[in-house]
Amino acid sequence: MILAVARTHLARLRRDRAGFILAFVVPIVFFSVFALVFGGPRGATRSIPVAVVDEDGSENSRRFVEALRREKGLRVLAGPVVPQGAPHAIWTRAAAEEAVRAGDTPIALIVPKGFGDAPIHFGPAPGTPTLLLLSDSADPVASQVVAGLLQKVALTALPDAMAATGIAQMDRWGASLSEEQKARLRDAMGRLRERSSSDSASFGDGGSGLVAVETRDVVGRTKKNPASALLAAGLGVMFLLFSASGAGGALIEESESGTLDRILGTRVTMTQLLLGKLLYLSAVAVLQLAVMFVWGQLFFGVELTNHLPGFLLMSIVTALACSSFGLVLAAASRTRIQLVALSNLLILVMSALGGSMVPRYLLSEKIQKLGLVTLNAWAIDGFLKVFWRDEPLANLWPQVAVLLAASVLLFVIARRLAHKWDVA
Repeated sequence: MILAVARTHLARLRRDRAGFILAFVVPIVFFSVFALVFGGPRGATRSIPVAVVDEDGSENSRRFVEALRREKGLRVLAGPVVPQGAPHAIWTRAAAEEAVRAGDTPIALIVPKGFGDAPIHFGPAPGTPTLLLLSDSADPVASQVVAGLLQKVALTALPDAMAATGIAQMDRWGASLSEEQKARLRDAMGRLRERSSSDSASFGDGGSGLVAVETRDVVGRTKKNPASALLAAGLGVMFLLFSASGAGGALIEESESGTLDRILGTRVTMTQLLLGKLLYLSAVAVLQLAVMFVWGQLFFGVELTNHLPGFLLMSIVTALACSSFGLVLAAASRTRIQLVALSNLLILVMSALGGSMVPRYLLSEKIQKLGLVTLNAWAIDGFLKVFWRDEPLANLWPQVAVLLAASVLLFVIARRLAHKWDVA
């Protein structure tokens, strides 16, 4: 009897050809996506865009900036964006800081005046010109990587400056060292050892390394806990997609039970029925997001009250897009098995590429661009503008426009797919 039950379910699965195929395709596709995202060549890193401001203008600073342009881990931006037809502009400190604040680049490097005179030093050197990194801590990895690459570039691009520094140090202490000089060297090395052992910061802080680097956060200094808001947005969108697809599956149950035929036998059309379901699903989705963010404000420092208009706008358009997508999945599936397999496949892939599972700044530029085909990426970018950059509602128009357009397109697709129930 046990084998008979098992054979019955296997036969049912084999008759559902789409569900049978999806059941085996989902894990393969999902593995392939994660292998594509995280399984690149060993040691490969994404190219980090950086705006470089050379305020020194010396020969050494120009060589240093040119070496930065050749560094594969960096992509030195040509200059600030200007209106079409306007002459090319060069980076200034104010323009670079504004670019970081607006999210056009995660990092900007300021090469200060006097850098070319003493670009490299060994150990602490009061008064040494310090490279300044203006960072957007929404991408906490970029500043650390760039700070480390600055040390590498300084070592490889300015060997003569390093040699000159060494000669100056030997001249300072004397080529033929007396006992007094040896004692002073031992004292200095002791202080360096104490500093290196007590300073747990990376190259990006203060005077560690061959070049002195200071990192300054220009966006997140006044934020309480913005990471919680971004986490709520990323996970919220993913769960809205799952919730909408599951709730949209009521269409399949209504069709199988004959309820759908009785509903359509009244004056309700399929278009009206789908619009009603869209309204219901969207209202529930907005409520789900509101509960999540209120919980985040009460227990995790999410600043919801200060960003309520932007949150409501993004929640509404995100809910509409996710609900329309759920209707498409339900209308495209003939059975619950097909719906579960199809929703798992598409939603998990979209969440991986769109930033719901892994922050997009960890992905390569190619994968980040590919992620723009997902609802997750546009929704998360909108919530990022609201909770992290404190941008006005008018600046949300790209995200709002894309999500609304996606809602309309997905609803039209759902209506076309639901034609099978019109003639049922």
